[in-house]
Amino acid sequence: MSETRAVGTRILYVEDDHRIRGSVKLALEDEGWQVDESETGEDAIISFGRSPTDVVLIDIMLPGIDGFEVCRTIRRRSDVPIIMVTARADTHDVVAGLEAGADDYMTKPLQPKELSARIRAMLRRARPAQPGNPHLQFGDLEIVPQEGVVSRDGVQIHLTKTEFRLLVELANSPGKVFSREDLLEKVWGHGVFGDGRLVDVHVRRLRTKVEADPANPRHVMTVRGLGYKLQP
Repeated sequence: MSETRAVGTRILYVEDDHRIRGSVKLALEDEGWQVDESETGEDAIISFGRSPTDVVLIDIMLPGIDGFEVCRTIRRRSDVPIIMVTARADTHDVVAGLEAGADDYMTKPLQPKELSARIRAMLRRARPAQPGNPHLQFGDLEIVPQEGVVSRDGVQIHLTKTEFRLLVELANSPGKVFSREDLLEKVWGHGVFGDGRLVDVHVRRLRTKVEADPANPRHVMTVRGLGYKLQP
């Protein structure tokens, strides 16, 4: 068993279709994961509060509380990695899921091998960053990568693990322009086959937290047609 599937790693899978839920659960267990299942958003929120969870997999279309609200509720409590599941790669569903706080998304039908690979990548990203610089300062923005600490004007900012890794990647090479493909590979592990919307939405989320005026950023800059950079 790989180090990213250590004993005790637990996935919470939220899906109302019992046939899909059962088949995906069995496939994930065959891959070595422990899986808790919930049929509704309400049950998922209760389950998350009751048992330690390492990764949450949430279907968007749920009876009662939908997947977006489940994601927002969990995200307010925790920075646990979250994958949203959608029936189509519709821009609205994908962006809304990411804006709700998801780290990644997948479309149905889920392919167990790909899903397992995504989970392993998320768990690797959840580990503390190992940068070359122990302390980074950009004007009012201070980053201590090995401690997972970011602050602006001395006030600590809470970032999700994915937002933090995105910021550290940019900050370790200030002034360097990273294409979306570069960041997908370094932060998500997707490379050229990933979805640039993951990067764009996470950059927007990051700006709302680290910039004094997100509409006029001073730190996380867009280089039109090329990608993003951290202004030195």
